[in-house]
Amino acid sequence: MRKKGPSVDYLTRRGRLLTSSRPMPDWEVVGSSGCWLHLADGRRIFDGSSGLLCSNVGQGSPKVFGRLAEQFSRYTYGGAAVVQPHIQMELMERLCHAVGRPEDSVALTTCGTLGVEVAVGLARNITRVRDGKRRGEILTSTLSYHGMSALTLGLAGNHARRPRPEDALGLGPAFAPPYPPTHPHSTGACDALCADEIAQAIDSIGAENVSAVLIEPVNGSTGGAYVPPAGYLRRVSEICRERDVLVIHDEVLTGLWRTGTPLASSHWDGAAPDLCILSKGLGGGYTGVGAVLVSPEIAPLIRHKDADPLPAMGTMATHPLQAAACLGVLDELEAVGASTLKARGERLGRHLQHLTDQPVVRDVRGLGFLYGVELAPGLLWPLMTEAENRGVFFYPFTGAGEPRSEGLVIAPPLTSTDADIDFMVAALVDAVTTLADSR
Repeated sequence: MRKKGPSVDYLTRRGRLLTSSRPMPDWEVVGSSGCWLHLADGRRIFDGSSGLLCSNVGQGSPKVFGRLAEQFSRYTYGGAAVVQPHIQMELMERLCHAVGRPEDSVALTTCGTLGVEVAVGLARNITRVRDGKRRGEILTSTLSYHGMSALTLGLAGNHARRPRPEDALGLGPAFAPPYPPTHPHSTGACDALCADEIAQAIDSIGAENVSAVLIEPVNGSTGGAYVPPAGYLRRVSEICRERDVLVIHDEVLTGLWRTGTPLASSHWDGAAPDLCILSKGLGGGYTGVGAVLVSPEIAPLIRHKDADPLPAMGTMATHPLQAAACLGVLDELEAVGASTLKARGERLGRHLQHLTDQPVVRDVRGLGFLYGVELAPGLLWPLMTEAENRGVFFYPFTGAGEPRSEGLVIAPPLTSTDADIDFMVAALVDAVTTLADSR
């Protein structure tokens, strides 16, 4: 029997829920297992977007459930000001070792947006104490996305989410990223010297007025997994160090092996930031969470007698169940192992590169478990439909250059098996081929 469509009452009530207006599928999910969503009509869909880049370890993790159940039996809420934060301290230690920054200090928040705001506040505190700066300007790129608050939307350059000029709090991006669609060159391609535009931006404002440069080490879903040229991030660090400006890496999307290494910055020598923001992959879709890692060289300045109070991190920012879920996610990633994560990410990249043989595919770029497949104009939504008809969901991007580029973000869960990846890639190749043959 054919499943009935949504009732009029459901559609009316759904209209009251303020959420994305993009033409996404509207599936009724009745179950899940790992990388798969089970639908009410009997189909199953492979989640090639990792739950919008959150579900790094898939659905229904027994390790996450075990951690949550253990903490639930102890107590379910206790602010760090009331209850000794043992589980939060355990998370801090595990997380810092997992990403190769074992001596960092950590501020826990409830989401990536708040993580960015806390990082901004910490950077301003640090540079005021260390360097005597009065203003605390934060510089970002014209192809950046750093969250959904009034402050972070004003700071960043995401074209679809930029507020009206009169609502942007006087903020805006300061430099072009090293990617051709937004940084054209008369000859050649972008290279490490593109970072010199950051130096120019700092100098034009005055280094004495700039606290930090906030940057995504690998572009996320705004431009579709652009990877910076070799040496670029190292040059950014050098420029900022020369001017007593901090470097903040927004790894909300790319952190915790999404690009095949613990942090995206781990791909390049000399690229480690002063502060690093994690979120999506840390919570794994099981909890909202954010974490700001602060290097040991500057962390003591946060509690200096002349520093301002710590930025507000939220009533729920030290939630014990939140910490328990994150520990379960780290358990899952540790069980897979760094070598396996690296090898599977490389395998995915090799398979996806074959898509460039199709005339409808303009580019394939990315690292690890994060790739962008850029398409010829007008083909994004038809390809989304073709892929969904073959049992795979991907996340769309529309963001770089003029006219705007468009394509799919390929981001399967890190716990995907070789068979899972083979299924996903085969479905995508068949969908692209069908679309190319129909033109």
